[in-house]
Amino acid sequence: MKSFLSILGVVLALGLSDSVRAEEAEKEIKGEGLCLKCELKKADKCTNAIRVKGKDGKETLYVLEANDVSNAFHKNVCSAVIKVVAKGKVKKDGDKNILVASKIEKDDSK
Repeated sequence: MKSFLSILGVVLALGLSDSVRAEEAEKEIKGEGLCLKCELKKADKCTNAIRVKGKDGKETLYVLEANDVSNAFHKNVCSAVIKVVAKGKVKKDGDKNILVASKIEKDDSK
């Protein structure tokens, strides 16, 4: 009986570790890159964001966490709205979607 419980414990632990890894997986987001301060007037300082329009017409706004990647890309969106593709980890802060970007580039596809 002890060996069964030990095996069950190991299986449960592995299952939980897989679910944690799934939450930490990077996500690709395509949308309109813009500045929360300059374009949307929703911030006191320049902050990158990506606006994604779903098939149902509903908009989702991802605020980019300040890091080297988002800071370097900001010059592209501070004075214009452009199509972008970003990769990174998404986390929630209340009702806000926060993207910790590992890569951002202009989306040149049609």
